[in-house]
Amino acid sequence: MHLLYFILHIIVKYPLRIFYPNQVFINKPKKYFNRTIYVSNHAASFMDPLIIGSLQRPSVFFMTRSDVFTPLLKPILWQAQMLPIYRQHDGEDTKARNNETFERTAKVLSGGRGLLIFGEGFTDDVFIRRLKPVKKGAVRMGFDALEKNGWKKKIYMATLGINYGDPNVFGSDLLVSNGKSICLNEYQEAYQANSNKAINELTSLIEKDLQNQLTHVENANWVFFHEHVMRLLRNGMHPADSDPAIPLKQRWHNSRQLAKWMNEQNLDQKNELVQLKIDLENYFKNLKKLKVQEKQIFLLAENKKILNFRNILLLISGLPFTLLGLLHAYVPYILVKRFVEKSFKRRVFWSSVKLLLGAAAIAIWNIPLVILMHAYLFKSLLINLTEHTVLFAWIYYLIVPLFGLIAYRSFHFMKSIKDLKALKKTNYQVIVAERANLKQRIKTFYKEY
Repeated sequence: MHLLYFILHIIVKYPLRIFYPNQVFINKPKKYFNRTIYVSNHAASFMDPLIIGSLQRPSVFFMTRSDVFTPLLKPILWQAQMLPIYRQHDGEDTKARNNETFERTAKVLSGGRGLLIFGEGFTDDVFIRRLKPVKKGAVRMGFDALEKNGWKKKIYMATLGINYGDPNVFGSDLLVSNGKSICLNEYQEAYQANSNKAINELTSLIEKDLQNQLTHVENANWVFFHEHVMRLLRNGMHPADSDPAIPLKQRWHNSRQLAKWMNEQNLDQKNELVQLKIDLENYFKNLKKLKVQEKQIFLLAENKKILNFRNILLLISGLPFTLLGLLHAYVPYILVKRFVEKSFKRRVFWSSVKLLLGAAAIAIWNIPLVILMHAYLFKSLLINLTEHTVLFAWIYYLIVPLFGLIAYRSFHFMKSIKDLKALKKTNYQVIVAERANLKQRIKTFYKEY
């Protein structure tokens, strides 16, 4: 395990736990080293390798787009266990350059390490719950490595599905589902008889298994219909419009079941479904136009009180921590947010860059603050209780991000109360009635509800 990879493997767990507080792993690998090629979806650009490299156990080398391997970054990326992959539109002699990479991947696999390949090859600008076609490169690398070691060592392939509530939403859910391993050695006879056929068939098998680890809507034109239905039913994975009382694994299952049902239908030929799709799109467009959240309409429809005794008690008891969160995290949060959103045009990069820069900025910002607090506050307050004020200061420094999380949630909760009060002054009953009608129409076609 390279040094930088090891450091990131340890350090990034903490900010990832804060960014995605609800994490579930299915069939999580137990070994640190294995000769396995992991084929994953690529829903969130740089966030995907951070999650796999930090939160799952196998030490893996990442296949990364070649254009980031500048002379300055190349040694750093190598220490982070990244290898370049050359694509046709990169303007390179891709075959020759990739042969060099294949030599390295063969050595990596023979040495007992794993590879992580994002089978789709790129990330969409808008997050959607579907898998794009998986490319053949992963299977080709596996067979190439087997040929180079004379088929003596076993090399495996496995799928890895990363499921987000929404990768760009702070506090969202994260579920990683690992498929079963396939031993490539068992396909030696088929590969030697017809290599192209074996590669195509195995790639198709990998793609199908990866779809099973995800919510996969086959028809791209119906992706948002799936999301709209899940939001109204509130039993899927949407970060705001789902019931947190339902376990994440069950909500993931519900989301996949609806997608599976849709994939079995001839959707475009069913007039009632087409009309429902249009009406759902108009409903959510209208909410966006009115600057109203679906969750607010749900609360009004169900006559639920957002400001109850429990929430009031939490707000009051959490006030000191909210103030500490403002002191320790507000300035770095605002600076990083403005810098990232101004510098990166593609929103898909925002969450991962904010995560890393935010963690670094908060860590640096709080060094002098905690030193001053130790010198002028901790010593005077704690000297009669303990002599280990330095240890206390270190512990305090480590839990500072939690104060920022409490502050963030408190302000969002207060904003929700304000928005809900403003909504009650409008003719919201019309929207509530429309929502009820849409929900009833969903029940008529989707019996699993």
